[in-house]
Amino acid sequence: MNAIRAKSVVLGLMLLAAAGCTSTGTGAGESPNGAVSASFTWMSSDPRTGEMTAMLSSGQTYQGAYFQVTRETTVDQLAPLWIGWDGRARWHGWGAWGPTQSTLTEYTGRVLANLDGPGGHMRCTFQLIRPAQGMAGGGQGRCQLPDGTMINATFPPS
Repeated sequence: MNAIRAKSVVLGLMLLAAAGCTSTGTGAGESPNGAVSASFTWMSSDPRTGEMTAMLSSGQTYQGAYFQVTRETTVDQLAPLWIGWDGRARWHGWGAWGPTQSTLTEYTGRVLANLDGPGGHMRCTFQLIRPAQGMAGGGQGRCQLPDGTMINATFPPS
């Protein structure tokens, strides 16, 4: 086997190995009054972080990072959660939401997401069913759209 072909085979095996570590799943959600529904997809290459997409019944799409908060999580690791959210306007009903140590205390054992979309950001918090498995273990929670609309969401174990 020539050197170029050998490198191609090794690269292919590395990509397959990396793909084997990837977890994916779906979820669904709806506003309390049923006016807005959402389909969620997520993909993770490790148990604690990944990318999530929410497609609303209106056709709007929100996409961004999610993070599982554990005892080892630092405030700096969650920095992408605060993008697009200015600290001047508190989001009602979200307790310690913000770049502080109290956020880590309140949200440990949950997944937090900040999804960018039309007109701003959708933020989400999910309580995991099996935290040791990350999103693959399933969960449920809620998301808030920029206009304040809440969406209750569930993610079956995958």
